[in-house]
Amino acid sequence: MTESAVAPEERVPHESYPRLFWRFLRFGLLAWGGPVAQIAMIRRELVDQDRWVTPGRFNRVYALYQVLPGPEAHELCVYFGMLARGRLGGLIAGLAFMLPGFILMFLLSALYVAQGGSSAVMAAVFYGTQPAIAAAVLRAVHRIGQPVLKDPWLWMAAVATGLGQVAGVPFFISLFLSGVAYSAARQNWTALALAILAALTAMAIIGILDDATSGISAEVTGQGVARETQSPLELLGSGLRAGLLTFGGAYTAIPFLQHDAVVRGAWMTNDQFLDGLALSGILPAPLIIFATFVGYLGGGAVGAIALTFGVFLPAFGFTLVAHDWLERTVTRPGLHDFLGGVTAGVVGLIAVTAVVLVRAAITDATTVAIALASLAVLYLWHSKLSVLAVVLGGATVGWMLNV
Repeated sequence: MTESAVAPEERVPHESYPRLFWRFLRFGLLAWGGPVAQIAMIRRELVDQDRWVTPGRFNRVYALYQVLPGPEAHELCVYFGMLARGRLGGLIAGLAFMLPGFILMFLLSALYVAQGGSSAVMAAVFYGTQPAIAAAVLRAVHRIGQPVLKDPWLWMAAVATGLGQVAGVPFFISLFLSGVAYSAARQNWTALALAILAALTAMAIIGILDDATSGISAEVTGQGVARETQSPLELLGSGLRAGLLTFGGAYTAIPFLQHDAVVRGAWMTNDQFLDGLALSGILPAPLIIFATFVGYLGGGAVGAIALTFGVFLPAFGFTLVAHDWLERTVTRPGLHDFLGGVTAGVVGLIAVTAVVLVRAAITDATTVAIALASLAVLYLWHSKLSVLAVVLGGATVGWMLNV
């Protein structure tokens, strides 16, 4: 980036690589409280205090990453690293930010596998955290869906895609059709939009009816025969698919990884999947770091690295390779409408997955009480630490009742 491209009031430093690494490693070590808290921390230091960019420029860049898939806080770190030291600086900043969470999740995953997830203490703790995390996912559906489902067309896209998920329609088909349908609706091609959504809904209903005799829960909840390990290439592909489709925050990666790990690949159960989400909820890291846990259970240490690499690769790639082009392109109404339809479809997918995870987590009256109390906290206490609080609270209740 040339000096002429930088406004006079901006002071992007030419930091050394070690200093740049340490700055963003510190962000990673302090990344508690989810994406809102992480982004606020980055903005406070780099925009308000050090004035790397103006607030207006930061808002434009942040808006871009809200439209694109991937964890926004991580993408902002890559962006600021690139401002300071080019593409290598962006790579260093992104790796430094994710490193603390990755290492901690990697170690916890190894401990979980070594214990078989079944020691008395671990079983008691996860008994309490599973309904708490299920409540957090339900809250996320509302939080993500509220600003997305702004008109009846988006609601129809979400419902049709959700039905497709229940029926086993490949999500890349349903998401593409949702995007095309909403683009058509915005162009006032009402008949075409209705025809696309009707076709998607018909595929879903036919699939549901076809599976009715054999039980659709095998497809939705994952009752297949587990394979012991997955190849690194398979896990890389799973991570890449999730990374390319995480519109609206890290919670939107849940249905894609749950489908690959629990339903299609069957290398873990919904209970184990919830355990991984619970562990990620207590770490200083983007929530999407639970992908490391999913990969570890699928393929050990190499699998954890492969799936994590796949999930984060788009976040690096969009910023390091195509930031300027994307900043110009996503403002085009046609593409913006298409991505709006896709995002609505993702809301439908995560809503169905949330129901599946709730069914797995709620096993008795106590877990119902934990889930309801967690929901109350999440709705009434608007804090960056609310998810951490309900996870730790659920763990404490589970430990007290069962150890």
